[in-house]
Amino acid sequence: MLSHLSASISHSSSLTTITAAALHLRPLFSPFSSKPPPSLLSVAAIAAAKSLRNSHFYASDLQKSNARSSPVCDVASGSSTGFSMDSPSINTDFSVDSVADDLKKQSLGHEKVGLKLEDLNWDNSFVRELPGDPRTDNIPRQVLHACYTKVSPSAEVENPQLIAWSESVADLIDLDPKEFERSDFPLFFSGASSLVGVVPYAQCYGGHQFGTWAGQLGDGRAITLGEVLNKKSERWELQLKGAGRTPYSRFADGLAVLRSSIREFLCSEAMHSLGIPTTRALCLVTTGKYVTRDMFYDGNPKDEPGAIVCRVAQSFLRFGSYQIHASREKEDLDIVRTLADYTIRHHFPHVENMSTSESLSFSTGEEDNAFVDLTSNKYAAWAVEVAERTASLVASWQGVGFTHGVLNTDNMSVLGLSIDYGPFGFLDAFDPSYTPNTTDLPGRRYCFANQPDIGLWNIAQFSSTLSASQLINDKEANYVMERYGTKFMDEYQAIMTRKLGLPKYNKQLISKLLNNMAVDKVDYTNFFRLLSNIKADTSIPEQELLVPLKAVLLDMGKERKEAWTSWVQSYTEELSASGILDEERKALMDSVNPKYIPRNYLCQSAIDAAEQGDFEEVRRLLKVLERPYDNQPGMEIYARLPPAWAYRPGVCMLSCSS
Repeated sequence: MLSHLSASISHSSSLTTITAAALHLRPLFSPFSSKPPPSLLSVAAIAAAKSLRNSHFYASDLQKSNARSSPVCDVASGSSTGFSMDSPSINTDFSVDSVADDLKKQSLGHEKVGLKLEDLNWDNSFVRELPGDPRTDNIPRQVLHACYTKVSPSAEVENPQLIAWSESVADLIDLDPKEFERSDFPLFFSGASSLVGVVPYAQCYGGHQFGTWAGQLGDGRAITLGEVLNKKSERWELQLKGAGRTPYSRFADGLAVLRSSIREFLCSEAMHSLGIPTTRALCLVTTGKYVTRDMFYDGNPKDEPGAIVCRVAQSFLRFGSYQIHASREKEDLDIVRTLADYTIRHHFPHVENMSTSESLSFSTGEEDNAFVDLTSNKYAAWAVEVAERTASLVASWQGVGFTHGVLNTDNMSVLGLSIDYGPFGFLDAFDPSYTPNTTDLPGRRYCFANQPDIGLWNIAQFSSTLSASQLINDKEANYVMERYGTKFMDEYQAIMTRKLGLPKYNKQLISKLLNNMAVDKVDYTNFFRLLSNIKADTSIPEQELLVPLKAVLLDMGKERKEAWTSWVQSYTEELSASGILDEERKALMDSVNPKYIPRNYLCQSAIDAAEQGDFEEVRRLLKVLERPYDNQPGMEIYARLPPAWAYRPGVCMLSCSS
């Protein structure tokens, strides 16, 4: 199932994929062993999922209003779910100057009327319904038998300043955009002042880091203020990242620097605009204090401006939120069940409301003709949906060339959201082995090509946790992983088909394309954007076939030009046979192939200016990234290929130091 992707984007005979033995991983290894787990080397274990192609289970379909799904085609139904990638109308007057003027004149959206900060509807179900730490100090320690510790923000601030904000996120919590203008707004969102109704806490969780169980981790510098219920009864958790020490900070200071905070703010909002499920960012404030960081871990620390970003999500629960309690066994196994019940009740209520009349029973593909009845065990149905959301998420990353960089299990959302933006990176020159994380360089475990398999590995740890807690059995755990494999390939093939404007998936054509792109290090984003300019005209002279792609096919010799000409000829023939009009196909392709992405060098340019006290570039870049699929005349500078300086350390690759 995953072998085609492996062959396509790694150009090797196989990429690490789940083995048949790994489907029975409980007898093979403990999910919380201090030793690295066995590698996943074969596609054999997912072969059984072929029999499931015509029996898709999407628990989210039972109540779509609650589900967050990837914005790709559902190949089973032929419909599209999740966020729309359709481009809004293009403002032909949009330019660098007009963006700057708009930022100055918009008066922060006075036409919208919402709530004042004091009137937000706080609910705080997490601390009300789950076991907590009896202590409330922030002394680093092992926190046992608890899902959280109540702790208040403690970061030192001096004249904090609001430098960026998102009105669309304010709308999620019914906040009046005029509230951004308040002089005390930065005080509330730096943690210096407390909002009425909040009950701040830090979450306890563990995780596998680079394949090895790391024990207790937790929110070491993120403090949740609480949950806001909006007028639609949607639950949104607000969290301050960089707000100070917690019991989970270990030896760190609990703070964040402006550099990493700008990157997280911009990428959170950019991913949402790209149509990819993600945590959001309400605002970004500077603390007015400096934070010492050794950016390259080379013994040369320096002082950097401090900052705090307010992250927003329906929940920040991770795979590691369940793992930590299962790893401690005994009475803590009951906490896994309690936390799972809480998660299903608040975030997957359609799973809890399923009945046997749904008849969701499926063959596991094993020789004994065993079946999994998802209506008889809500935890199995929930785990399947977590697996499918994760598969859809990773497929959408591959579609836009996003590399997370740190796919530890504590950085995997159970809601299928992109979460924890650290040393991430979008592909510039197409390189399947690209990793933006300097810490990942020795083995490139989290490189672009490995992400689908790492997603599966992480799902294996999640299902093992539920199995160890006796919430699901071995066959149900196996089925969870099978569903990941099937869902990923369905979504990935649908995405690539749409990116090429084809009526149906063409494995050979797409594999050859990705191979050519890797050989010639072609810019991933710009290539697919330009590809829509190819005409479905088989009479075009051979010497003119590459003209629409000349801006990305650079410095090629005769042999490579011939290889690309051959591919374009095959592609043109495929387009011609489809019968789709060029204009129609171009519109469809441009709606899924972005022109603007948060390239690392663009973020760095905004960071460089911000560190000198100029925040206009952060705001300008945010406006551009809010419309990634539009041409935005006058903003072409943000779609340029990276300059030479973009490949220096600290720009194209980063460490986890932030």
